[in-house]
Amino acid sequence: MSVTVNAIHTDADLDAAIARLDEIFGAPEGTPEGEEAEVLMTLAEAYERSHAPIDPPDPVDAILFRMDQSGLTRKDLEPYIGRGNRVAEIMNRKRRLSLEMIRRLHDGLGIPLESLVQPYELAA
Repeated sequence: MSVTVNAIHTDADLDAAIARLDEIFGAPEGTPEGEEAEVLMTLAEAYERSHAPIDPPDPVDAILFRMDQSGLTRKDLEPYIGRGNRVAEIMNRKRRLSLEMIRRLHDGLGIPLESLVQPYELAA
């Protein structure tokens, strides 16, 4: 059984692809519907990446996200940022991350450099 999948060029095409994915979601791998779902997901992701890119989070939001994911506290950030008062300054957006802090956060916690180097506003 052959399945025809159309390219996604417009938002309407994307809506149609998502509607079809809703119909065949959970289809077993190796079946025509499973293959169709895989192709549709790939096409939909590519369309969304090119038409609605998502900017990486700012550094503080990236750190907060990693803390939440890993169950970390501000105290756990001290090896990467410095003493508690320095952690508080960074997390309260009173001070910017230094290059060395960025390196340690990336190497130690796996926070993407793309997020850590984003410009962000300091609190007044």
